[in-house]
Amino acid sequence: MSDAPSTRPLSPHLSIYKFRPTMVMSILHRITGGALYVGTLFFVWWLVAAASGPEAFSYASAFFGSIIGQMILFGYTWALLHHMFGGIRHLIWDTGHGLGKETSTLLAQATLVASLAVMLILWVGILIFG
Repeated sequence: MSDAPSTRPLSPHLSIYKFRPTMVMSILHRITGGALYVGTLFFVWWLVAAASGPEAFSYASAFFGSIIGQMILFGYTWALLHHMFGGIRHLIWDTGHGLGKETSTLLAQATLVASLAVMLILWVGILIFG
């Protein structure tokens, strides 16, 4: 190997990119996809417990009724909604619309606002109406 400096350009680094809402939403879309995988395992556990009998179901229900369980359900709800709205954003892009800089930024912000708003509406409804 030579000790001579390379004339090849360096790969772009994150420090040269401006942090944009579309970048954040792309990262969050991937994270929520992973979170949905884990959350679905919890959902399957609850379904299997329901099919296994009253003792197993009461244990699973007690877990999801605990603070930790409620936090998991709260996060799962947001991940599900955020991933869904992100998928809708990608579907819009697939039609050739919303690809401009301003529109894509607006869609990224709308994804976050819509997922938070719908999640809060759902959870307030659950708390009020049981």
